[in-house]
Amino acid sequence: MTLAEQTQAHAARLVRLTADTFEDHVVGLAEVLTACVLDGASVSFVDPFSPQDALRFWRGKALPGVLAGDVDLIVALVGDEVAGTVQLAADTPANQPQRADVRKLLVHPKHRRKGIARSLMLEAEACAAARSRSLLTLDTRTGDAGEQLYLDLGYQVIGHIPAYALDPRKQRFEDCTFMYKRLR
Repeated sequence: MTLAEQTQAHAARLVRLTADTFEDHVVGLAEVLTACVLDGASVSFVDPFSPQDALRFWRGKALPGVLAGDVDLIVALVGDEVAGTVQLAADTPANQPQRADVRKLLVHPKHRRKGIARSLMLEAEACAAARSRSLLTLDTRTGDAGEQLYLDLGYQVIGHIPAYALDPRKQRFEDCTFMYKRLR
């Protein structure tokens, strides 16, 4: 199944945001990030976490990379609603021109189990190929559903770091799995 067929099958349309389209979707991005954090996603934030915190992240951390041309910010839209997002960061050191990082794969809890995360990852890989990036790296909380998705997509485990990050509810430290994939 092609990316277009997958996207259509899941009633989601994938869009790469630009400086011109970012503000049209920033509130939706904030809603997805907030919902994911409050649902327990380990994506660098802890509770309490507000929509204002999420807006600060998108405008202060993600947008500068998009403006610089170093980050592909991809959103999955269901109708006009942002259902999910992922970033491909190609702002790597000069001695790593072949590499890019996958960051912040997020799917709103109400849109999960519909193939949106897989479609977003495939689009991130297409963006990497368009940038002539042949090695992708990422990290994920050990044991999360995302870890299995990445394995299913051909990512290889580099290793695990115990007690790497505080869980979103600040109850314990959790392990992290680091992964990579070589693109053809």
